[in-house]
Amino acid sequence: MQLFEDWKARPVLKESQPTDKAISKKAGYFCLMNHLPQLLREAVDAFAGLPGIGRKTALRLALHLLRQEEDQVRRFSEAVHRFRRDIRTCSSCHNLSDTPLCPICADPSRMRSSICVVESVRDVMAIEDTHQYRGLYHVLGGVINPLDGIGPEQLHIESLIERVRQDTVEEVIMAISPTIEGETTIYYLSRLMREAPVRISTIARGVAFGGELEYADEITLGRSIMGRIPYALKEDN
Repeated sequence: MQLFEDWKARPVLKESQPTDKAISKKAGYFCLMNHLPQLLREAVDAFAGLPGIGRKTALRLALHLLRQEEDQVRRFSEAVHRFRRDIRTCSSCHNLSDTPLCPICADPSRMRSSICVVESVRDVMAIEDTHQYRGLYHVLGGVINPLDGIGPEQLHIESLIERVRQDTVEEVIMAISPTIEGETTIYYLSRLMREAPVRISTIARGVAFGGELEYADEITLGRSIMGRIPYALKEDN
């Protein structure tokens, strides 16, 4: 009984409460940073400003560059500077490009009758990695989100409507994230294009391969049921 009482009276650390060892380690790290040369601290600050890069990783990167040949470091810095200075967006689909038309829009082998509408450039890269789509793209630059002050005027919607009206487009594929904002954007775009002679479709949404039904949310599972497809049994040769 006394053991139980001693256990209840033990000091309990909160999850957000750092231990003395962690505090000492962090203090030692900042003490080390204070004794670094000014130029090295500036390099660490520059790397630490990148997303996903902590100060320890930034210090390792800075020291790594210090071990490289000066020409190699110069090529690295010039490549980053040239990328930031010369990169532009495609005049047609708003994908990243270093020419007026991005490589996808300039490729004559791509299907001109299909436009896949996405939120960002990263979505283009993700779909291209599947090697399952050979049409064109249109990057909106986001989704309609009134809470964040993003309306249709802040997105590349007018240029999409112009492409649908002027080009020989037969299908517009809405490859937009299945969120409230994404659904709002899809509905808004569909209303704008309802008079255009195009077929509007969305990418299939359902339970991920390898997933378990009990962990799927109600909306995803419901759409999987509503969007069910026939199961084709392959005949043995």
